Amino acid sequence: MTDFTMKTGDDGVAIITWDVPNKSMNVLSMEGAVALDGLIDQALADDAVKGIVITSGKKDFAAGMDLNVIAGMKDQGGAQGVFDGVMTLHHMLRKIERAGMDPKTLKGGKPIASALPGTALGIGLELPLATHRIFAADNPKAKIGLPEIMVGIFPGSGGTTRLARKLGAMMAAPFLLEGKLSDPKKAKSAGIIDEVVENPLEAARAWVLAAKDADLVKPWDAKGYKMPGGEPFHPAGFMTFVGASAMVHGKTMGVYPAAKALLSAVYEGAMVPFDQALKIEARWFTHVLMNPSSTAMIRSLFINKEALEKGANRPEAPDQTVKKVGILGAGMMGAGIAYVSAMAGIEVVLIDAQQASADKGKALSEGLLDKAISRKKSTPEKKAEVLARITATTDYAALEGCDLIVEAVFEDPAVKAEVTKKAEAVIPADAIFATNTSTLPISDLAKASTRPEQFIGIHFFSPVDKMLLVEIIKGRETGPVAVAKALDFVRQIRKTPIVVNDERFFYANRCIIPYINEGIRMVAEGVNPTLVENAAKMMGMPLGPLQLVDETSIDLGVKIAKATKAAMGDAYPDGAVDEVLFWMADQGRMGRKSNAGFYAYDDAGKRQGLWEGLDAQFPRAEDQPDLHDVQHRLMFAQTLEAVRALEEGVLEDIREGDVGAILGWGFAPWTGGPFGWLDMLGAGRAVEICDRLTAAHGDRFKAPQMLRDMAAKGDSFYGRRAAA
Repeated sequence: MTDFTMKTGDDGVAIITWDVPNKSMNVLSMEGAVALDGLIDQALADDAVKGIVITSGKKDFAAGMDLNVIAGMKDQGGAQGVFDGVMTLHHMLRKIERAGMDPKTLKGGKPIASALPGTALGIGLELPLATHRIFAADNPKAKIGLPEIMVGIFPGSGGTTRLARKLGAMMAAPFLLEGKLSDPKKAKSAGIIDEVVENPLEAARAWVLAAKDADLVKPWDAKGYKMPGGEPFHPAGFMTFVGASAMVHGKTMGVYPAAKALLSAVYEGAMVPFDQALKIEARWFTHVLMNPSSTAMIRSLFINKEALEKGANRPEAPDQTVKKVGILGAGMMGAGIAYVSAMAGIEVVLIDAQQASADKGKALSEGLLDKAISRKKSTPEKKAEVLARITATTDYAALEGCDLIVEAVFEDPAVKAEVTKKAEAVIPADAIFATNTSTLPISDLAKASTRPEQFIGIHFFSPVDKMLLVEIIKGRETGPVAVAKALDFVRQIRKTPIVVNDERFFYANRCIIPYINEGIRMVAEGVNPTLVENAAKMMGMPLGPLQLVDETSIDLGVKIAKATKAAMGDAYPDGAVDEVLFWMADQGRMGRKSNAGFYAYDDAGKRQGLWEGLDAQFPRAEDQPDLHDVQHRLMFAQTLEAVRALEEGVLEDIREGDVGAILGWGFAPWTGGPFGWLDMLGAGRAVEICDRLTAAHGDRFKAPQMLRDMAAKGDSFYGRRAAA
């Protein structure tokens, strides 16, 4: 079976069906594009064909272009290969758009419509935009949009040019620059698609049979076309582009090349004829794809993320699909885990010491579902169905039949040990027990279990319903079935897993704590806090270290610092940090939750700016450091811990290190993660910076031996992985 097939009915309408074999959703390969091009030629040349409808053999239309193909264009032909491949797609889509019409009279073409049964993303929308009419099913679960910007590229198959010319730069901006996705009705309201109907295939067929020559001419091909909102040289259009440029720089801080290139393609393309604009789009797309940031983002946010979600590092074990999960502790974390589990169709037993607490935990799900209903993203029927799956109780006997337990009680080993024993007295012999913890060693917690091979760590990030990452931690005695169970569970609840070995702070917290600490340490040194925060954001970090500690709470930082100091003794390295952190806690400034932290907040909890009291306690030094020095300190504080985690075997796969860093704490996504960033710098350059930072600031910046060895050999992390 090929990706595209064509069948012409007795009414003269050729139905081209897109159905990629062995894929849950259609993606376009170059072979598929060639096949579609051939069918279009065949239909246009056949006098018996009156018009064409392009649809899908799947419940959705398409998930986009196969990004592996895009990466292959670059690897095989460099910039010229990318440009030629993109222009091949442009020629095919332009052929669909012109549909055999006379180029002078714009008459004699054959109508071509799109019938979208469901989701249409990326090329799955760029292809319909080239057709003459887009019909979508009235399917509120379907998503329509151009999300390429989220993985470091932009719509490069005509979507950027067509959408900007169809809607105008201002109206197209949310869909192009932010990757906004809409359901079909909202997409129609925005002007992206034309019709929302019950049966898009039949509606498209009827339109094709009734279409006239004028219905086939796109606005930009008609005489006298003017871009909605004004061209760049029009006063209104000029202000649009000035504002868009400022918005792009404000959001990207100049480190995401795709957004700037997209805006350049729209700006330059708006001043030339349409076909020339497509070439400009292709050149800018090629420019972005040749940027190492684009390669790194595609690798981590698409290829590696997808591989991990499909079980790239899953041990061989029978299917471990979870049927009934018991959750111990109905606080915010346990309640969040209950919600995502019930949403995934899993039966949930939510246990707490007090019935009122258990009921409050279940109420979190009710609140989230009510919010979804108010936003028309759910229904009362769905709410009732999900809530019916959650049993809130104090009775451990209700855990009978659970094949997975997720313990989410206080970060206290004694409390965790107590509930472990209570649960194991009831649950089946083959059930897996997972402890949710962010800092406590799994191997130590497993001592409370009578079956340590079935005991595993599972670290959710808060808030559970929004955060995509789950960190799975193997204890010293954890067996492969427990790992498989945890991975299968994470897949069921639609999160992305990484698997690491047991060591204090595991992987994510091991890296993020030094980032926070370095920012606080600089405050103690008299570095301007504004410089610290902005240096981080200018490197692409979503939050500066001071804002991040406010969000996670300062008292939690104090608790972690005290526990770490007790465990490490004289080797504890962060005394200078504690001076600031403990003083803040003594002032009652516990962060956002207390409306007082490194930042000041108004009564509504809105951040107002850095707290002026910092200057009084920690006066600013007369000589402020260079911006790059601050940035290097903040970035290397994280990345060196990632390398050490790999060197020590805590992290087994650099893909997990990169994906986990981006999804777990927002490590500058434009870099593709800490290992992607070090590969961009080059190991030799990274070691030079480490040596300079070590001389100026101490051994915490000492380059790991692994990095020095790579520098000596001219190796890179992903180069080593490919060779292996």
